[in-house]
Amino acid sequence: MKRRHQRTALALLAAVGTVGGTLTLSPAPAAAAGTAARIAGTGKVVTGGTPLNARSAPSAGSPRVGTIRNGATVSIVCRIAGQFISGTVTNTGYWDRLADNSYISDAYVQRGAFTIPKCSPAAPVSAVPVPPVSGTWMLPVAAGLVSGFRTTGRPAHDGVDLGATRNTPIRAATAGTVIRVVCNVSKGSCDVDGSSALRGCGWYVEVQHEGNLVTRYCHMVRRPAVTVGQSLPRGAILGYVGTSGASSGPHLHFEVHAGAPATRENAVDPIAFFKARGLSIR
Repeated sequence: MKRRHQRTALALLAAVGTVGGTLTLSPAPAAAAGTAARIAGTGKVVTGGTPLNARSAPSAGSPRVGTIRNGATVSIVCRIAGQFISGTVTNTGYWDRLADNSYISDAYVQRGAFTIPKCSPAAPVSAVPVPPVSGTWMLPVAAGLVSGFRTTGRPAHDGVDLGATRNTPIRAATAGTVIRVVCNVSKGSCDVDGSSALRGCGWYVEVQHEGNLVTRYCHMVRRPAVTVGQSLPRGAILGYVGTSGASSGPHLHFEVHAGAPATRENAVDPIAFFKARGLSIR
C-alpha cells in the first residue's frame, strides 16, 4: 500500500468512534491457526437478521471461512485495521480477530468496555490443513485417533475421538442438511470448558445425508456456526473444536449413524465406515 493511502486509512480510523466499547491497542502475540488464544472479551453479533461472514483477512473481499448468526456471542482476541465498513452497530475500519483466527468487522459487534490488544500477524483459517478427501466424503478434521468405537474400556462410546486442537474447524463429512444444533450438558453451560465429571456432548451438530445417514460432531468450543434446516456442501465449517460437555480436553467426538434419528442402536464404527470409502482414521 502506498504511503498516502496508509495516511488516509489511518486518518479515517481516527475519525471513527467505536460504539459499545472502549478501544485500547497494545501489542499482542499471534496465535497460530488451530491453537488456543487469549480472549480479550466477548461481543454480540448484530446484523439485523442475516448471518455475518467471517473472513480469512480483515476485508470483505478476502475468502469467507464461515458465518456467524445474528445474536451470537463471539470471543474477541485482538483488533486490526482493515477495510472500512458501515455496519449496523457503527462505522469503522477495525476488524476483530476471533479465537479461531477468522476476522469479522467490528461494525457489526455490540460489546462492553474492555481493552482489546492490537493483532500481530497470524496464519489465516484457510491455512489450516484441509482433512483428507475421497469421492464425496472427507474426514471432519485432520487429526489422529485418541479413542475408538465401543472399546473394551469404553463399551458405551458410540463414536471416535479425534485429537484436534482447540479452535480447529470442523467440516461436514459430506453434503447434507443440519437436523440438530444442541447444547447437551448435565450441569452448567456449553460456553465454558467441560470436564469428565459432567455428562453430555456439549455443543454438537447432527447432519443428515443421502441414504438416511447421520453424522454427529460433539464438544464444540462455542455455539455451532450452522442452523437447523441449513443445506451444506461437503467441507462446510460446522463449528470449531473445543471441550464442552463431558470432555477432559479439546477433541472432536465424531459419530456415524445408519438411520435417523441417531440412536445407540444405529451407531456404526466410523473407522470401518470411512475405510469402505477410501479414508483412514488412525
